[in-house]
Amino acid sequence: MSLSKRVLNVPTKALSRLCLLIPLLVVHNAGAEALEIELHILEAPPLTFVNDPRGYGIVGDVAVAAMTKAGYTVKVHVLPWARAQKHVSEEHDHLIAPLSRIPTREDRFTWIASIMPMERAFFSLERRVSSFAQAKETYRKIGVGLGSAQEDILRTEGFSDEQIYPLAIGDNPAQMLLMGRIDAWFNGVPESRYIWPKVSKRKLLMSKVGSSADLYLACSKQCSPEMVEHLREAVEALRADGTVKRVHDLYLPH
Repeated sequence: MSLSKRVLNVPTKALSRLCLLIPLLVVHNAGAEALEIELHILEAPPLTFVNDPRGYGIVGDVAVAAMTKAGYTVKVHVLPWARAQKHVSEEHDHLIAPLSRIPTREDRFTWIASIMPMERAFFSLERRVSSFAQAKETYRKIGVGLGSAQEDILRTEGFSDEQIYPLAIGDNPAQMLLMGRIDAWFNGVPESRYIWPKVSKRKLLMSKVGSSADLYLACSKQCSPEMVEHLREAVEALRADGTVKRVHDLYLPH
């Protein structure tokens, strides 16, 4: 199978663990054959994992649990993130997570439900900044995930193409920062704090939070209203019964 596209079957062990996290699993289509739905994710720990024994990460596990609770069979796909967004946007009834709800994406997707908030900041080893304006003057090259909301946010804030250095999402920007190939890393706070200790013991300087946008379970622009309603209800039920918090604490314990 091509490395550019991977299809993952949700393992029985992962589903069993998710069922233990959900106090009462009630599906809408009990007794009927479950409809298989594609869910597109990426490797963005601890938000989503492609291959981790614990599961699919905070947002990934909640998305899979919501799909299961709503009576759908899950088929997980992994594509380069920019391509995944284009593919889902142009298809019918495909799901994607975690997707930040930012203005440049608003009209391209159907926004089902927020899973968790996401704060973003600049991370560096030498100089801490307190604003986008100061970052623009201070950092020559800023690493961001390729196809990420961070890349869109910096362009919207007026950073030049020369300053924005898109890299494969994951630990690549952290490695580039450690090697001195970039001056700063603009990224989600929980993801950066999760990745950095695995890369280095050096102190990582964090700016004030510069941007915040919720991470969503989203669907294609052309998406079944019934599916949207069922999944939205499922996510809210998982939030109400404490499942979302339990999943969050599994990957980011206090």
